Amino acid sequence: MSTLPIATARQVRQAATRLVREDGRAFAAVLALNGLAALLGLAGPWLLGRIIDRVTNGATTADIDRLGLLLLGCAAAQLLTNRQARYLAHRFGERAAARVREQLLDRILALPAATAERTGTGDLTSRGTTDATAVGETLRDAAPELFVAAAQSLFILGAILTVSPLLGSCGLLGVVGVALGARWYLRRARPAYLADRAANAGLAETLSATANGARTIDALGLRQQRLDAGHRAVDTANRARLRTLHLRLRFFAVINLSYTLPVVLVLPLGAVLVAHHAVTLGAAVAAVLYLRRIEEPLDTIVVLLESVQSSTAAYARVEGLAATPATAAAPTADREPADDRIRVTDVRYSYPDGPDVLHGLDLDLRPGERLAVVGPSGSGKTTLGRLLAGIDRPRTGTVTVGGVPLADLSPERLRRQVVLVTQEHHVFLGTLRDNLRIAAPDADDPTLTAALDAVGWHHVLPHGLDTDLGPTHRLNGAQAQQLALARVILADPHTLILDEATALLDPTAARNTERALAATLTGRTVIAIAHRLHTAHDADRVAVLTQGHLTDLGPHETLVTTDGPYAKLWHSWQG
Repeated sequence: MSTLPIATARQVRQAATRLVREDGRAFAAVLALNGLAALLGLAGPWLLGRIIDRVTNGATTADIDRLGLLLLGCAAAQLLTNRQARYLAHRFGERAAARVREQLLDRILALPAATAERTGTGDLTSRGTTDATAVGETLRDAAPELFVAAAQSLFILGAILTVSPLLGSCGLLGVVGVALGARWYLRRARPAYLADRAANAGLAETLSATANGARTIDALGLRQQRLDAGHRAVDTANRARLRTLHLRLRFFAVINLSYTLPVVLVLPLGAVLVAHHAVTLGAAVAAVLYLRRIEEPLDTIVVLLESVQSSTAAYARVEGLAATPATAAAPTADREPADDRIRVTDVRYSYPDGPDVLHGLDLDLRPGERLAVVGPSGSGKTTLGRLLAGIDRPRTGTVTVGGVPLADLSPERLRRQVVLVTQEHHVFLGTLRDNLRIAAPDADDPTLTAALDAVGWHHVLPHGLDTDLGPTHRLNGAQAQQLALARVILADPHTLILDEATALLDPTAARNTERALAATLTGRTVIAIAHRLHTAHDADRVAVLTQGHLTDLGPHETLVTTDGPYAKLWHSWQG
C-alpha cells in the first residue's frame, strides 16, 4: 500500500481550476471557437429542411443553388473553425501538462527522504509516468472536447425544440437517459479507477523488486515465491481492470438505448404530424437529422467520461503529493542554526508499530571532531545515523544543530549542514561531469577532477568527464561508491555521516579512501558508522551502541584498556 495521500475530488477540482486560470485566455479562446463551430454545425440540417420545403413549394433552381452554396459555406467555415480550435486546444493542453509535470517533479524532490523510502518505487514511478501522462492527455484532448460536445448537445437540442417542440421532446428522452446513466456511472467510477491505478502501481512495484533482486532470487532459490507474488499482483490488477470494464459495459448499454429510442419515436410521430399538416416535411426531416446528429456529441461525452474518470483518478494521485508533510513549513523552518554543533538529547526512536530501537541517547558532537559509531549488528547504528542526518524524527527527545531541530530544516538548508553517505549509491543518466555537478552545479572541471582524485579515482574512462554513464558505460559498485564520495567533497557540508560508505571497496582501497577523505575534510565533523574497527582506531572518539543504548564513549586508547563493550569488540576483531 502507498504511504502517499490521494487528493479528494474537491482538491482535484480546485487544482484543475487553478490550471485553467493560469492560461485562462487560451482556454476561453478554445471554448469560443468550438462554440462557434457548434453553431455553424446547426446550419446543415436546418438548410436541408429549407431546401426540401422550397422544392415542395416549387422553388426555382436559383433559390436551391443559393441555399446549397450557403450550406457549403457553413460546412467549410465549421471545418476551418474546428481546425483552429483543435490547434489552440493542443497548445493549451501541452502547456498545462508541462506545468503539472514540473509541479510533480518539484514535489517528489521535496519529499522527505524517510517518506520516499517508505513509499514503494512502483507508486512514485507510476505517479510520475502513467498518471502524469494521463492527466496531460486529458488536458490536451479530452477536456476541451468534452466542453465542446456538451455545448453541441445543448445547441442541437435547442434547434430541435425550435423546429418542433413535440418532436424535440423525443430528443429530451434520449438526453434524460444519458444523464441518468452518467449519474449512475460517475458515482461508482472514481473508487473503481483509483483502485485500478493503485493495483497497477502495486504490479509495477512487484516487477521492479523482482527485476532488481534477480541475482538474490536465483541465489536463494526464491524463483517460485517471486512468481507467486507476481501472479497475485497481476490477478489484483486484472480484477481492478475488470471492475472498470463492467461499469463501462453497463453504462454503454444504457447509452445505446438512449440513442435508439428517440429516433424510433420521432419517425412515426413525424409521419403523423406531416400527414395532419402539423409540421412541414422539411421540418420533420430536419428534426430527424438533428436527432441523428446529437448522437455524435453525446457519444463523445460518453467516451470521454471514461477517459476523464480515469485521468481524474490519476490527477488525484498526482495532486495527492501536495498533501505530504513536505509542503507544510515547520515552526522552526526559518530559523538559522547558531553554529555547527550537533546535540542528541534523550532520544528515543521506534519504527512504525514496533518497539523502541534507541533508548534515551545523549550525545554532544564537537564541531570538527571525528566520531566512530560501532556496535553489533542491529544495535541501532544506522538508525542513529539517519537521525543525525535529519532523515527521521525522534519519537521523543531532540536532535539539533545550532539549537534548531535537524528534521525541521528545509532539504536545501539541511544538506548544507549534514550529508549522509551509505552503501546505496545512484548513478544518474548523463555524463560523469553531470553526475558530479549534482552536488556543485557551478564547479569547473579542475575542481571536479580534484574531488575524484581525493577519493582515489584512478579509472580511465573513454571520454573522461564527458563519458556518458548508463547503458553505454556502467560503473561497478566500487566506482559508484567513489563517485558518491566525490559528490560529498563537492557538496562541502560541515558534518558528514559515513554509514559503511566504503564497504564496496577492497580493504586497501577503503583504507586509502578514508585517509584521503580525512585529509580533505579536515576541520569538518565526520561521523563514521562502521564494522571495520580501524575506522574507530583513527577517530577522535568512539561511541559504542548495544541494543539501542550508548554503552561506551571516549577515545580509542582509553576504551581499549578497559573491560567494556568496546574493548571486547576490539579484541574480537583482532582475532
